[in-house]
Amino acid sequence: MPESQGGLTRTAADLHRGMKAAADAVGILLVDGFHYLALFAIGATTVWSALAAFFSMLATRRAELSDILLLFIYLEIGAMVGIYFKTTSLPVRYLIYIAITALGRVLIEIGGAEHKTGEDLLIVAGAILVLSFAVLVLRFASHNDDPSDTPIHGRQLDRTC
Repeated sequence: MPESQGGLTRTAADLHRGMKAAADAVGILLVDGFHYLALFAIGATTVWSALAAFFSMLATRRAELSDILLLFIYLEIGAMVGIYFKTTSLPVRYLIYIAITALGRVLIEIGGAEHKTGEDLLIVAGAILVLSFAVLVLRFASHNDDPSDTPIHGRQLDRTC
């Protein structure tokens, strides 16, 4: 009787490992499928929005600096999506670059509005300075710490900075 219990235990353990492997494979497939679907949606929306902004500039026969910065934001989002497709890592610095560019647009709008105070300009400029410092810290940290040495779920970590 103890022999049959040992065989049953091994069979149950083998069955458990097989179920776990199948569940992991299905989970990875679903997560990757969601990532690709979301990236295609983000990429398509970015292209659509950039084209709409560009054609709006053509229709008005005028492009202001804030409009050009908006096109740069779309370009940075597209680059970020492209990098994720190629490397499967999301570069955090690109998000900060997008935020800096967006704040630059706000700064231009504040400077163009007569009812805004100098305090508003200082707040936005300070936010840009803080974000620029964050990029510096991320770049410094990414050169001193190599996270690709640590495996997670059988995959190597990608550099995200």
